[in-house]
Order: sequence, then structure tokens, then C-alpha cells
Amino acid sequence: MYLAAEHFVRAPEWTWFILGYFFLAGLSGGAYVIATLLRLSGDPRDEPAARVGFYTSFALIPLCPVFLTADLGPGWLKFWHMLVNTTPGNPGLNFKYWSPISVGVWVLVVFSLFATISALAAWLSDRRSAAAPPAGPLSIAFNVMGSIVGLFFASYTGVLLSVSNQPVWSDTWMLGGLFLASGLSGAAALLVLLMRYRPDSAFSLVRIRIADGYFSLLELGLIVAFFITVASAGTAGKALTTAPLWALALVGLAASLVGLRGESRRVQVSGGDGSAAGSIRLNAVLVSVLVLVGVLALRAAIIFSAQ
Repeated sequence: MYLAAEHFVRAPEWTWFILGYFFLAGLSGGAYVIATLLRLSGDPRDEPAARVGFYTSFALIPLCPVFLTADLGPGWLKFWHMLVNTTPGNPGLNFKYWSPISVGVWVLVVFSLFATISALAAWLSDRRSAAAPPAGPLSIAFNVMGSIVGLFFASYTGVLLSVSNQPVWSDTWMLGGLFLASGLSGAAALLVLLMRYRPDSAFSLVRIRIADGYFSLLELGLIVAFFITVASAGTAGKALTTAPLWALALVGLAASLVGLRGESRRVQVSGGDGSAAGSIRLNAVLVSVLVLVGVLALRAAIIFSAQ
């Protein structure tokens, strides 16, 4: 017998500021993960693109708390209370492992440290030589640990929605994975755009665009699973109240998949070494912009469907 989910709390009434936080968190965490994967390839020619990824992750981090606190309204100055316990007689750090919000705030802080140190290391390497060899084992181990935190950071916002009691959000367990796949896809698209300003990173262009396509394939599968689960809960109609935003998200996915097909053919023609990047053509720029718009639209469609 089918039992509809019971929802008994008010909608959070989030504004567009929270959308900015959800969007940038996915891009920042995704950029760090992609940069680490490039470094793990062991090919020195991937190092310039990896540094672009670390710079990107670091540059987006300061914007996350700005959007997050802006959504709090007049009480945003008390944001630091989430980090420090201000209860009289009980001072100290304020960490509540049972609270998704508290865990998320601390993940933001910890990931900020990884992103800052990695960006600084990349900058120092660039100061020495743009063609400096890849980082050593300790640096790579540090990047791997940062990527684990980055994966959590990129997916955390979706998990936060899933553990709420709002219709649509709490009716599916797909949001964490969906936001992660979407964040990785958007981060790859953003790196393609930024690599235009660093010609020595062009070697990695093809593999980043192919990775973007595979991230989008995963995202598409999770979107299908998302609608199956919310349909089972009886809230698919509410999820579709943001249908125009879902349409934009699908346009971004389609663009990424077309790019995957084109780049896969280029690799076959060039012998499979991934070195056929050359320069970033107009179609790569267009695809990347559409992917980023789609990533933003996906988050907006999910966030505002429950409000």
C-alpha cells in the first residue's frame, strides 16, 4: 500500500543568495577534485591545468560564506556563533556532529584550509617555473585528503536538503550524488573557460571536456532516479513547478554530452593521447557556458520547488 510522506515544517523561504552558495560550493569542491585527478595522472603536462583547478577552488571559497550569510538577513553578524559557543560558562568551539548545518559549516572551514594551502603551493611553483615538475608524494597525499573533503563539500548541500522535512527534498536520497555530479560537471566547464588564459594548460583540455561529459552522464542518470523517487512519494508534480529551470538544466546536459561525443572522436583521430587540444575553440566556450547555466538551473529547480 502506498503511503505519502508526511511534511510538517514550514518552508525555509530561502532567497537567491542561497542558490549562489549552493552553486559556488559545488564548483569549488569540484575544481579541487579535478585538479587532484590531473595531478594523479603523473603526466607533467597536466600540471598547469591542475594549478588552474587549485586557483579556481581557492578563488571561489571566499564567496561561499558571503552568499550564505547574506541569506541570513539582518542576523548575519551572528554567523560566527555557528563556529564558537557563546553560552556563558561553556566557551569553546561549537561543533554538533548530529547537526547537518553544523557539520557543513565546519566542512567549509576545513576545505578552505586545503584550498588555500594548495593554491599557495601552486603559486609558489609558478613563481619558480611554469614548467616545474609535478608535486611530490607528500603534496599529492595532501591533495587527496583535500579532495575527500572537497567531495563532501560539493555534495553536502544536497545532503542537507535530503535530511530536511520539506516535500521533494526529503522524498529522495539522490540529492547528494546529484549535486556532486553536477558540481564536478560545472567545475570542468569552468576550468575549460579559464584555461583560455593559460596556454600551457591546453594539453589537458580534451580530457577535461571528456570528463565533463561523463560527469553529465552520471548527472543525467541521477536526475532520472530523482524523478522516480519523488514520483513514488507523490511529489513529482511539485518538483515540476520549476519546469523551465529543469529545461535549462537539460540543455546544459545535452551540450556537455555533445561535447563528449566530439572530443572522443578527436582523441580517436589523434591516436588517443589526449594532446589534440591546441586552442580552445568557440564551440568549447559555448558548451562550457551552457553547462554552467544548466548547473545553476538544476540547483534553482530543486531549491525553489519545495518553497
